[in-house]
Amino acid sequence: MKATQGKIILTAMAISLPLAVHASDSHYVPGVEGIKGSVAPPPGIYYKGYVINYSADKNESLPSDSEVNVAALANRVVWVTQQKILGGDLILEGIIPLVNTDLKIGGQDIDRRTGLGDLYVGSVLGWHDSRWDAVAGIGYWADTGDFDKSRLSSPGKGYDSVMLTLGGNVKLTKQGDINFSALSRYEMPNGNNLNDELITEWGLSKSYGLLDIGLVGYNTFETGNSDEERNALGLSIGYFSPPNLLGGDIALYKEYSNKETFEGEVIRASLTKAF
Repeated sequence: MKATQGKIILTAMAISLPLAVHASDSHYVPGVEGIKGSVAPPPGIYYKGYVINYSADKNESLPSDSEVNVAALANRVVWVTQQKILGGDLILEGIIPLVNTDLKIGGQDIDRRTGLGDLYVGSVLGWHDSRWDAVAGIGYWADTGDFDKSRLSSPGKGYDSVMLTLGGNVKLTKQGDINFSALSRYEMPNGNNLNDELITEWGLSKSYGLLDIGLVGYNTFETGNSDEERNALGLSIGYFSPPNLLGGDIALYKEYSNKETFEGEVIRASLTKAF
């Protein structure tokens, strides 16, 4: 009986601390892009699959022995068209995520859900020069995912949002083997008591032929009444095989000095196939 009462109390505590439990009000997950994240590919159709695992057991707003584990598979289709707008390639894309979230508070299992997240559709313009690349775009996260307001681990957010994209990549050497890339997202969720968020992902890389190795990181800042902040550093390695039109990369991130949210680690792998 006491155990049941304790679980009820912990569940109520979790519901009363939604900002501490959820990563943010944004749909976008930082850490999915890094090395050369602002370089758009040549015209064609591409599939990119991301496998992401986030694990965290540090949150100053929750009791000890609290943790969250999130595993996601994001399926992204990109069409880089031959159409030019303002000198840039017109790019259309869509993302469908599948998400599993397991939440524990004070050592008690609170909620676990698996399902489809919210659908994303967007457009981007991509520019190229001998020493730099740039991207700018706008997209929409639709309220289409599996959402239940009584479940803290719902894959969907329960609201839609608009997201702006702006980024650039600079070749730091004449050979183009050392690159610095920064990709920013500004997401504006549609709903009461929701905060906009600025997300920046970056990567400093060295190329060895078709192999890229580098330092990556991300920083996020919420606006409005929230002081939530996330910061991470990591390492990434990627390779692309032109004969197979196939590439992949792996990255590990460690978060540090987060505010008003969990603090943990991210493991991300991605597979790119050109058609």
